[in-house]
Amino acid sequence: MTRVRQAVGAYGERVASRYLETAGLVVLARNWRCSAGEVDLILRDGPDVVFCEVKTRRSESFGTPAEAVTATKVRRLRRLAAEWLAESGVRPREVRFDVVAVLPQQRGASVVEHIRGAF
Repeated sequence: MTRVRQAVGAYGERVASRYLETAGLVVLARNWRCSAGEVDLILRDGPDVVFCEVKTRRSESFGTPAEAVTATKVRRLRRLAAEWLAESGVRPREVRFDVVAVLPQQRGASVVEHIRGAF
């Protein structure tokens, strides 16, 4: 991955984290990693735990950021969620999978789309 792509991704994760915290969610982990992969954000929304995939694109030339969440990514995120839950010992009422799409703008704030229960 190039440095530019890494910087864009890190920017999007910071924007998404602030957006979700402002909405009342509590960050439990950022960029949680294990041998099977990485979860961008793990949050608590009341009694529920949210596993969040953040997608950032500089333009919509190749589709929206949310369209970049593939079926393969969904399967991997579900496996990672099960591993995090087993490792953490957290027993939420519900588990939810969200996507936050971030589209930086030339001027002004980025456009942020929070898709609750995306998959």
